[in-house]
Amino acid sequence: MTDVLEKARETIKAHNLVADDAAVLLMVSGGSDSTALAYLGAALREAGDIGPVAMLHVNHQLRGEEADGDERFVSSLAELLHIPLFICSIDIAAEAARSHENVEAVARRERYLAANEALRSMCQHEGCPLSEARIFTAHTADDRIENFYMRSIVGTGPGGFRSMRYENGPVVRPLLDATRDELRAFLAAREAAGEPCVCDEAGNLWREDATNAHTDRFRAYVRHKVVPPCKEWNEALPEVLVRSMNLIADEDDMLEAMAGELAQCDSEWVAADDTFGLDRSEGFRLRPAFGAAARPLQRRAVLQLLQAMLGPDARVETSSVEAVLDGFAEGKPRGGYVTNIQHDLAVSANKQGVLVEPMAYFRARRKRDREKAGERAAAPQSPEAAS
Repeated sequence: MTDVLEKARETIKAHNLVADDAAVLLMVSGGSDSTALAYLGAALREAGDIGPVAMLHVNHQLRGEEADGDERFVSSLAELLHIPLFICSIDIAAEAARSHENVEAVARRERYLAANEALRSMCQHEGCPLSEARIFTAHTADDRIENFYMRSIVGTGPGGFRSMRYENGPVVRPLLDATRDELRAFLAAREAAGEPCVCDEAGNLWREDATNAHTDRFRAYVRHKVVPPCKEWNEALPEVLVRSMNLIADEDDMLEAMAGELAQCDSEWVAADDTFGLDRSEGFRLRPAFGAAARPLQRRAVLQLLQAMLGPDARVETSSVEAVLDGFAEGKPRGGYVTNIQHDLAVSANKQGVLVEPMAYFRARRKRDREKAGERAAAPQSPEAAS
């Protein structure tokens, strides 16, 4: 049982995931991974590795009585471990129908909205700084491997093959180096050792979501149809692929930092009146020197700038990045280049660089320029100028 706990400790230390006095919110669905996270979170709290702990369970109302059973199981688990529990019930299907979004995407968004709200409430109650508090999720090496193959199938940028980050803002993943089999063995070992455990009505140590076996879902297809044959070829797949993804992550972090420096040095935020340093939603200009940078760094820098402009939840399209970069030719801005990209943004180039701005600003600026040109043409000329 100590193996998984020590592995979690090592992951937390190696990636500096949480301070030893920080408040921690555990996201617990009732599945094997998050059930193990609950026991491990309680152990970390008792050992002084983390500060006060609370749990969050979100009932998505997608599976009727099964979902209600998950909620009862998690409530019993929180009671056993003496951990305060937040329960949030959301009609995900109705929200997805209203917003015309994918059910899984809506569920994920609502879970993390609930988690951030619960974390704020917990910190207020405990008197802990929110800036240090963390949300623990139960993602494992298996989840990371599944993401790797899913992205391999549908396509991704080079950084996408790192698959999952150990830390993403307040959300951290202390079990990302452990496998699902290790966590299930941990739960079985607790029961065998006579440690206090919670079982559901059927005597199970965790709740099994039957939809996880439905291979008409992309993740389930990868989990059951793609990963097992790969493990048959190489039984050390989890260890090998995690190591490869961590190498990719190291290089991705380095390139992201270099791209950030490029964006900072060779671009500027602009406003509708062509002043600088104002609201990022109003646009940015890539200076002429930007065109001399290596194309891979240019792509990453433009992606960062568009993400900052459109917001963290926006999906920046590859075609948008390339359309911005097409404003340069042979390392220099292409005078007269104009196109539009997602979110009705205009891209234009002149000797000052490549400008990205809302289409309304672009049109207003063009109209203003035409009016000024007309005023100059209509102005009376002096005899000297006429001659």
